[in-house]
Amino acid sequence: MAPNGVIEKTGTGLIVSFGEMLIDFVPTVSGVSLAEAPGFLKAPGGAPANVAIAVSRLGGKAAFVGKLGDDEFGHMLAGILRENGVVDEGINFDKGARTALAFVTLRADGEREFMFYRNPSADMLLTPDELNLDLIRSAKVFHYGSISLIVEPCRTAHLKAMEVAKDAGLLLSYDPNLRLPLWPSPEEARVQIKSIWDKADLIKVSDVELEFLTGSNKIDDESAMSLWHPNLKLLLVTLGDLGCRYYTKNFHGEVEAFRVNTVDTTGAGDSFVGALLCKIVDDQSILEDEPRLRAVLKFANACGAITTTKKGAIPALPTESDALSLIKGGA
Repeated sequence: MAPNGVIEKTGTGLIVSFGEMLIDFVPTVSGVSLAEAPGFLKAPGGAPANVAIAVSRLGGKAAFVGKLGDDEFGHMLAGILRENGVVDEGINFDKGARTALAFVTLRADGEREFMFYRNPSADMLLTPDELNLDLIRSAKVFHYGSISLIVEPCRTAHLKAMEVAKDAGLLLSYDPNLRLPLWPSPEEARVQIKSIWDKADLIKVSDVELEFLTGSNKIDDESAMSLWHPNLKLLLVTLGDLGCRYYTKNFHGEVEAFRVNTVDTTGAGDSFVGALLCKIVDDQSILEDEPRLRAVLKFANACGAITTTKKGAIPALPTESDALSLIKGGA
């Protein structure tokens, strides 16, 4: 909530998410290996797509830019985006490559392990010429991850989209969303993730990503600030059930998490990011006003927490009323 007790208004400006969308296959029971799983639930996923749907479900305006296979799964995913109110003008279909699949194991603690099927998948084959640049220029926020940096031609498309967004004055939002099994090596992942680091205005990392990127086993202010760059407006470190830490040029602090019955952490960080972006998209001065920023992060923490209470990301993404109910109950 804002200092006067009023929740920040959800913005009407367009938030464009760039990158991958795929099918997650999630075991029907938790705490087992893929081989032991008796069956799987088919769940749409992919961090940038999750963020787009999170924004839309909270009443914001979102678009997705990426590439899907011209297959049943690809058209199903495009349909899910449309059903959730996400602008689909940036979606391309590839006739020669399949939509990406990921088998996701849920350990007993709700954390995930991944096995990917992308050899190559359609999202990896997006070219710069296929980008809807007018759609990107019409937005206020451009959000992206790092998976689209792994191979060509998608890497060049990613860099082109970022350049166009920056030139058009958009806020650049970066969630590395580390998935080590997809990279040739941890060293390559670290180099490429940081290769675009200083372009972002807003960066969100998890505690695990903080450790990976800094090479430190400490989750503290010094470690976090080693990731700071002069163009950055806000650095966020999400801490799971411990909440999040925030860092700006002028202040830093911590916002507590909400206590919920965690079933599956898939999509929690994406829900958090979507909630944050849809509250600041029309008023970036919030990033320089600590009480208002803390209120937005409290709301984002609530959205992230709710997303952990169901299996799969998109089915669990909350509405604003869901988040407000949790905030009221936890106040």
